[in-house]
Amino acid sequence: MNVWPHAISMPLYLGLLLGIIVFFRKHYKLSAYFWLASLLTIPLWMMGNVDGWFRWAKIVSVIIPTIIVGFSRIAIYEKKKGRIWDFLKRDEFLWFFYAILFLNIAEATIKDVTLGNYFNAACGFLLCVTIPFAPTFWKFAKEGYADLVAYTTGSWNFIYTSWNACFVYAESPTYFASSLCILLAAELYPVIKGRPELYITARIYTLAAHLLIRACYDIFPQVMNSSTWFNSEVLKSWGMINFVIIVPYVFWHMWQLHHNKAIVSFKRAKVS
Repeated sequence: MNVWPHAISMPLYLGLLLGIIVFFRKHYKLSAYFWLASLLTIPLWMMGNVDGWFRWAKIVSVIIPTIIVGFSRIAIYEKKKGRIWDFLKRDEFLWFFYAILFLNIAEATIKDVTLGNYFNAACGFLLCVTIPFAPTFWKFAKEGYADLVAYTTGSWNFIYTSWNACFVYAESPTYFASSLCILLAAELYPVIKGRPELYITARIYTLAAHLLIRACYDIFPQVMNSSTWFNSEVLKSWGMINFVIIVPYVFWHMWQLHHNKAIVSFKRAKVS
């Protein structure tokens, strides 16, 4: 296996993705209009770059919510008035983003089942169970540029990253290296900032950018092909490890909710 192409392309792509997160966080208005304009590329998607129900469901369920996140940020940051703007600012509307995250995990979980990756599928199901509820643990920040903030924990973020990487390893080994870059970018950015609650925002922009690139002009099989990395025994062990590490997390999660400690442990707030 020749690792040199990946040793060059993966760090470059990772750096690009981290830059994308920083750019779209700061330029909230440009972000909204950019992702709206990205729908004009649909004819390119239909030229064979997006095949099968899973690919279409994935890209649509990522791009549309990314557009809505952008306009919700505009509504809140600029204190927009009007029926639609007011709707986008409502706390209850945060359930929409919770549902989209749930849907994206569920899509991959169903696909894992069809691939026979059962332990990883079980991990995906438990990730759905442990998504912090909206609107209690979701908000658009009043400070900065009205980021979408979801109070997932550092542990949940790590398990999600490992679960999703294992899913891609099973479903699309060719794209594993490039997908690992988007997962690492979303994982590293909140760590660098010391704010685990930015994980979902980072994940939104890295995943949307990656899917858009693949849908318009798929360069990854040429520059980052990782099909030779696949090993069925590694896949089986990886899925089992993901399931093993999420089980105690589920008990911890439920304990926090049951004993009313989640408002402190999830938000990392100090008890007054």
